Amino acid sequence: MKSARQTVLDLLIKMHRNGAYSNIVLDNTFSTEKLSNRDRAFATMLFYGVIERKMTLDYIIRLYSSVEFDKIDTDVLQLLRMGLYQLLYTSVPESAAVNESVGLAAPARRGFINGILRSFLRDGKNIDYKDLDGVAKMSVEYSCPKWLIKKWTEMLGEEKTVEILKDSFGRPPLFVKVNTLRCTADQLISEFSKEKIEAKKNPLLDDCLEIGNVHQIEATNAYRKGLFHVQDISSQLCCRVAKPMFNDTVIDVCAAPGGKTFTMAEMMANRGKILSFDLYDGKISMIRKGAKRLGISIVSAQVHDATQFDNNIPLADKVLCDTVCSGLGVIRRKPEIKYKEMKNIEQLPLVQKHILSTASRYVKMGGTLIYSTCTLNTEENEKVVEQFLSENRGFSPVVVPIGISGVEDACMRTFLPSVTGGDGFFAATLRRVK
Repeated sequence: MKSARQTVLDLLIKMHRNGAYSNIVLDNTFSTEKLSNRDRAFATMLFYGVIERKMTLDYIIRLYSSVEFDKIDTDVLQLLRMGLYQLLYTSVPESAAVNESVGLAAPARRGFINGILRSFLRDGKNIDYKDLDGVAKMSVEYSCPKWLIKKWTEMLGEEKTVEILKDSFGRPPLFVKVNTLRCTADQLISEFSKEKIEAKKNPLLDDCLEIGNVHQIEATNAYRKGLFHVQDISSQLCCRVAKPMFNDTVIDVCAAPGGKTFTMAEMMANRGKILSFDLYDGKISMIRKGAKRLGISIVSAQVHDATQFDNNIPLADKVLCDTVCSGLGVIRRKPEIKYKEMKNIEQLPLVQKHILSTASRYVKMGGTLIYSTCTLNTEENEKVVEQFLSENRGFSPVVVPIGISGVEDACMRTFLPSVTGGDGFFAATLRRVK
């Protein structure tokens, strides 16, 4: 059986070679590797931690390495990152952090790794930022590309940018939405307690619980009974912004994995109609299975391309357009996202505008169009909405009050992790007036 550290090393090498999403790689590995709960928790912490702090760790390696950084072998580089991360950010004994990292290396590479880690220890584990200051120092300190720090600073100011950077580290809380068709929050907490699972109500939303000490939430009896679905609090808040009512017709144009569809169905007391669309059969199957497990009967899930208008789709009271985005609000879940190059993001607003424009054609007179993303980027959020409004005089901004402390009631609102405790999120509400 592999050790936790060997598992992490293999995962990091796989990530480096394949460029896959961290959460998918980790979940796939845990489904095949037999690790104890303790080792699984340690591997998760170390795997995500190394990715989160990669730029900081690489800066240190460059300072201490006698070999040019780009010529360091992949496995050696990952072991150095793992060792340095344990020394800097965990309570792992220093001797174990060094010895275990060295022990996983090929014999010919052990001296090199040992030398760098022990030199860093002798220097008191202090990071020498040399002449770095301003954005350059923040980039190394918070392991975030300079272009992204500059963008957030321009958008939100330095104070909120630092808050976002600090909140980007560590594993995100696990939030679940109580299935109010079947139970109350108190009843679900009681169900969880039977399985020795910690659950507490979120102060912002009555039917949102934060869950602790659980490794496989889908294996619980409460899950099998359909008493909840997993959904980040910011995504739940987006449904409050949509505010679906009894007997509404609602369209969710990019619905997978289905969290917003399910929450809106519960808000509607399973009365009305929700048409949930996504591009792939597998995702539609996921939505159908989720609705069945939760006892929701008003959802019709079908394959549909959100960029293509379909005359056969009826007009709706509410149309939710939670579109493809850069994901800069979910960095805690997928820390590798922040290392994307800016050029890979610049084309997204074109797609987003097209999807929003297409979705708007399904809104009834007097109905509401909701545009949302899980990113913190003005070009993908406010500017997309502003351009849409300038080109579509039939829609006007509308404020849908949700009464959440710290979140301004406005046509366009951003949910920051420092306020909600969840993902970074954006939502805008537009009313069809002609």
